[in-house]
Amino acid sequence: MLEIIQEYWLLLLIGEYPHGKLGGLAMTLIISFVSLIVTFPCAVLIALARTGKPGIIQTIANGFVHSVRAIPLLMLIFWAYFALPMIIGFPIDAVFTLIVAIVIYQTAYLGEIIAAGIVGLPKGQREAAAALGLGYIPTTFKVILPQAIFNVIPGIVNQLTTIIKESSLGSIIAVSELSYVMLQVNSNEVTKPLQIFGILAAVYFVLCFSLSQATNWLERRISARRTGQVIVEAVA
Repeated sequence: MLEIIQEYWLLLLIGEYPHGKLGGLAMTLIISFVSLIVTFPCAVLIALARTGKPGIIQTIANGFVHSVRAIPLLMLIFWAYFALPMIIGFPIDAVFTLIVAIVIYQTAYLGEIIAAGIVGLPKGQREAAAALGLGYIPTTFKVILPQAIFNVIPGIVNQLTTIIKESSLGSIIAVSELSYVMLQVNSNEVTKPLQIFGILAAVYFVLCFSLSQATNWLERRISARRTGQVIVEAVA
């Protein structure tokens, strides 16, 4: 393993850049980060639409979630990469295609998790906010969402780590992320697949474990702050 890392470490980190496309671990992190940033607000909107008053918006949100959850991500990537350019009349960058597919797919799943957190809150939360004269927007974003998101942090972390792992599917449409680069290394070495894919598995483990630990730390900080606020209010 050390020999492979020593020989290909630069390729694994940044791909062929600056003499070619940026790739490797850097591309995996970029795809994952952009997907995470875009997915979360989209998932919140889907969750609010699904838990809001019955109507056309809720129907559309329900249809979106059920449709997306009924197909594999791999199929969604293929449709976006091969079918969409035929419809719009011009090609789409593979990296952009992968990000869009991941965002659409994970928005459905993460939206369901956040929606479950909203539904799980006591109805008295909204009633108390209404009694204080708060409208829909401040009630939703200052009372309901903070509690709902905190209550479903484990589920959110699970989906965030899934996004990192799903970025590896970019290798099927020649996105030069870490898995694609490791496939190239394996083609060069031929006789060392166990070592090569062992390194790949270790990198993904470190990425996902680090995200999980960072989120656990944030959860403890938020919990400690909320506990402190409750104690101060009780004393006051």
